[in-house]
This record gives sequence, C-alpha cells and structure tokens, in this order.
Amino acid sequence: MDALSNRGNIKAVAYLRTSSAANVGQDKDSERRQREAIEAFAEAAGYEVVDSYYDAAVSGADAVTERPGFSAMLERLLSNGVRTILVETASRFARDLIVQETGHEMLKARGIDLIAVDSPDAFVADTPTARLIRQVLGAVSEFEKAMLVEKLRGARERKRRETGKKVGGRKNYAEIEGGSEMIALARRLHRYPVNGKRHSLNEIADALEKKGYVSSTGTRYTRAAITRMLERKPGVK
Repeated sequence: MDALSNRGNIKAVAYLRTSSAANVGQDKDSERRQREAIEAFAEAAGYEVVDSYYDAAVSGADAVTERPGFSAMLERLLSNGVRTILVETASRFARDLIVQETGHEMLKARGIDLIAVDSPDAFVADTPTARLIRQVLGAVSEFEKAMLVEKLRGARERKRRETGKKVGGRKNYAEIEGGSEMIALARRLHRYPVNGKRHSLNEIADALEKKGYVSSTGTRYTRAAITRMLERKPGVK
C-alpha cells in the first residue's frame, strides 16, 4: 500500500531543513516552499500536520541525530504517539544516501513512518541502491563488532599475562567470596555418603543454600552448577 492510500486524518509532523545560511530568512523561499508542499500533500492525502520542526543552515550530510530540530522532533514523537513525519523530498531529509538510509532505518525501528511528499514511496521502495547501502552498513556493523570483541580479548590477555589472573568473563566459583569454602563443602557432601547413600546434586544444592551459598541472582544453585563445582580440579581457577 502506498502512502497516498493512508486516508483518515492521520496526525503527522513536518520536518524542514535548509543547508545554507544564505537561504534562511523571511525573504527567502526555502522554508515557505517546503511548508507549502507538505501542507498540500497533507490536505490531499488525509494527514493533519500538528507541528513542524526546522533545521536551518544544517547540512544534509549531517547525521540526523546531531540536528537540534530533528532531535526535538524525535523526542516529541516518542512521547506523544504521533508516528508520521512529512518532508518535502528525500534529499531534504538527508542528502547523503548513507545518512538517509541509516536515519530512515532508525525511525522505522521506532515505528515512525517517513514520507517524502514529492514521492511518497521513496523511503519504502526496495531499490538496488537501498539494498546495497543496507548490505554495506550491515557489513560495517559486523566488522566493528568483531574488532571490538578482538580488542577486548587482547586487553584481557595482556592483563592476564601481567597479573597471572583471569580477567573478565564469568567468575569461577573459587573466585567469588567464600567460593573455596563452598566448593570444599560440596565435595565433602558428594564424597562422604550418609547411611551408605551419596548426596544427590539437589541435596547438595539444598545444603549449600542452608549455609548461605546461593547464586549471583540469590537463588539456589542448579544441578549443572553443582556438577561444575565437583568437576573443578583443586587449586585450579
């Protein structure tokens, strides 16, 4: 369904942007032209423009979240239930294609529709260019995540070599406060049977809980956790 079929007085906000300070002012036609185009579309397509936001002298290559007018508009949209933005053209929203695509994806993830009134399907059309940008952005995001993981791993390894201790990740049971005593108690219960019968994993967990040994969430240790305690070699962290 294209944007023109959205009838029924849908509430929307208008977003305007002018790149050059030379085109800003009452004697200039940039702002007036954008408003007239948006208002004409809204009247024809059944939208009610309830507010407008204007970024004057802001480059179309600037990230949308760095624009004061856009940021104020987004805060308003996320708090009052309006979920439609009308712009004169796609390039008025953002001239840089990557900024345009990332900005639109950010809005879409928040349930906000973005409509260019000169071409209502501009932001929803599945064009080769849009697909390429999404693929590139996805690859870049995956690369940055992999690099961050690698940097953190390298930092942990350097710290481990310098201190001889494990750094980061989930703590071993022996590393938590009272952990050595807890493991020793679990092993004693497991090693020495009562009336010829070994303690079950659940019975060991119950005994630890009675002694105040519980998980980081405050719950009784699971059978799997008890098994890991019993399998850990003495003196190994």
